[in-house]
Amino acid sequence: MIGLISATAAGAAARDRLAAAWPDRTRVYEGPVGDAVRTAFAQCEQLVCFLATGAVVRLVAPLLSGKTEDPGVVCVDEGGRFAVSLLGGHAGGANELAREVGDLLGAEPVVTTATDAVDLAGLDTLGLPVEGDVAGVSRALLDGEAVALRAEVAWPLPPLPVTDQGSYTIRVTDRLVEAAEREVVLRPPTLVVGVGASKGAPVEEVLGLVEDALRGAGLSVASVAELATVDAKAEEPGIVEAARRIGVPLVTYSAEELAGVDVPNPSDAPLAAVGTPSVAEAAALVGGGELLVPKRKSAASPAMATCAVVRRPGRGRLAVVGLGPGARDLLTPRAKAELRRASVLVGLDQYVDQIRDLVRPGTRILESGLGAEEERARTAVEEARKGQAVALIGSGDAGVYAMASPALAEASDDIDVVGVPGVTAALAAGAILGAPLGHDHVSISLSDLHTPWEVIERRVRAAAEADLVVTFYNPRSRGRDWQLPKALGILAEHRTPATPVGVVRNASRPDESSRLTTLGALDPATVDMMTVVTVGNTATRDIAGRMVTPRGYRWQSAQEGSE
Repeated sequence: MIGLISATAAGAAARDRLAAAWPDRTRVYEGPVGDAVRTAFAQCEQLVCFLATGAVVRLVAPLLSGKTEDPGVVCVDEGGRFAVSLLGGHAGGANELAREVGDLLGAEPVVTTATDAVDLAGLDTLGLPVEGDVAGVSRALLDGEAVALRAEVAWPLPPLPVTDQGSYTIRVTDRLVEAAEREVVLRPPTLVVGVGASKGAPVEEVLGLVEDALRGAGLSVASVAELATVDAKAEEPGIVEAARRIGVPLVTYSAEELAGVDVPNPSDAPLAAVGTPSVAEAAALVGGGELLVPKRKSAASPAMATCAVVRRPGRGRLAVVGLGPGARDLLTPRAKAELRRASVLVGLDQYVDQIRDLVRPGTRILESGLGAEEERARTAVEEARKGQAVALIGSGDAGVYAMASPALAEASDDIDVVGVPGVTAALAAGAILGAPLGHDHVSISLSDLHTPWEVIERRVRAAAEADLVVTFYNPRSRGRDWQLPKALGILAEHRTPATPVGVVRNASRPDESSRLTTLGALDPATVDMMTVVTVGNTATRDIAGRMVTPRGYRWQSAQEGSE
């Protein structure tokens, strides 16, 4: 919960805007400011104080306990110009909260945490349990000292400026180890513990068995991702409470699913009891992985619990990111976040140049020239299969004549794939022209490099006969100068010469140009590969120099009746 505190009418107005925008996340604290801050500090994970930073410093100073215990605190000034991350930038989430508050109120976020200031991923912000010399290793990264990465298990980390050798170390492991001097240990959630239990098995027996099994195998409980069992044990109190105490979800599977898993130690007892020859091993192995601890029983007599431990390999992550038509303000916040998250960036060199300043230090950039789309797709998938966090970029929307389809054709279910939509060239051009896409429309590429012209022509003819607004991508190049006239001729068989046509070149870029002409007047020689051509349907009109397609044909009939 986020506590909101204000002292003035202006502060209360901004406070109420936050409360209205985040009704489920916020609580307003009224009354004397000192009392409100003290109460909110004790009750909330974060605070937003519409007060001077000095006043908040004096109020919270006596309340501070420690970096990992204190809530995050953000201060917003009386004029609403700045959102200052004052306390708990990483551990308390104040840095991100300052950015959120800034976005909502139109304030400038002020973040002074060193790693954030130079755009390095904070070691305590990766969403993984972290131990060791976080401050020392972070300082070494900031100072440009050699920091080695020792990844004993694969995990899709964000970019970090690391090397193979160094006097400081970031160790990624699920082993039960203590951090050495000048070392940080990151513990990814790679372990799945399968659990079986007789009815009424006490939580102490279940939990003790799990902890003993992990400790005996030299594995850290901090890397346990989940406890898994059969559906019939979904509400078994000892198992449910053990998962709660460890702090992981309890995942259950049907007896039929578990019975289909090949295990080394099947048994007749669980088969008779719940319908599968294995619970612990099968539940741990159902998602694949390496069996590190075969089924073992608790030490009680009689034993009422069993467990097994599996290491599932870290899944690589492939984000297919649409960069939009070119303008920086048409690059979505989600796309920016994925670019910052990726440790490997794959893309066409000219697109990489557009966003090179947005990628974090340590990002490995794999760029290539025109005509290497399939190679880039394969490279991105291969890097993700190595356990990397990869961003594969394309212009506009990556799923529209771009990189999503070749990448997904290469990808299998062994990696996670995230699609990040972008503003397409057709949409950018449509906004410049007016409202040409107000009714049904279609986009057709006139490039016959990947699609036979016979297929393209059939599609153009179908769109012409269906009276669809048509946006032509890749309309004309030096080596392809006859396709656009041919396509326009097909449309002209079904539309008048006065049909509005919009021509937009380099939509949203500094050298953008656009014009509104007609089907009869358009000179194809004025069009190139950087141009989008939008041809209206029989209802499209030129209204005050803007291209408008009505949402329905009734509008056209009413207009014609008044003429």
